[in-house]
Amino acid sequence: MELVKATFAGGCFWCTEAVFRQLDGVVDVTPGYIDGHLEDPDYERVCHGNTGHAEAVELMYQPDRVSYQTLLQVFFLTHDPTTLNRQGHDIGSQYRSAIFAHDQAQLQAARDMIANLEASGSYDAPIVTEVKMAPRFYAAEHFHHNYFSHNQTAGYCQIVIAPKLYKLHEQHPELLKA
Repeated sequence: MELVKATFAGGCFWCTEAVFRQLDGVVDVTPGYIDGHLEDPDYERVCHGNTGHAEAVELMYQPDRVSYQTLLQVFFLTHDPTTLNRQGHDIGSQYRSAIFAHDQAQLQAARDMIANLEASGSYDAPIVTEVKMAPRFYAAEHFHHNYFSHNQTAGYCQIVIAPKLYKLHEQHPELLKA
């Protein structure tokens, strides 16, 4: 079983993790921090917004079951790529929209996806998603892993995460794990 790595920042990593955990062919999803200037960042420092890190997820997937193109489609479907350093009420560069490629093919696929979305007029504002090669990724503290499944009744999970999952389930049930 071949596994490939993909890394996305789509606002709060609790949301992004919950979305990608739903997909058939995604084997593992790790929330964490990427693209900052501090070694070994932690949640508290990243939340203050001065480490340069983005909350992100690193996932391992089976390309014979889910394509990188499909991962990109789900990424753009389940967050707003037109708001700079913001997702809903989460504001700061740590909540930016970004794609961190692990090879030139991923880098080009991400750029092509953005160009196609822009050309299609899918959004009312320009896409501000960063696309760059992946720097070092730091896994988040253990209590952030699988956050949604452990806290489904929490207000944030019900108000912010659940609608993203609903949208994915409604629009792409064929992509979900059995």
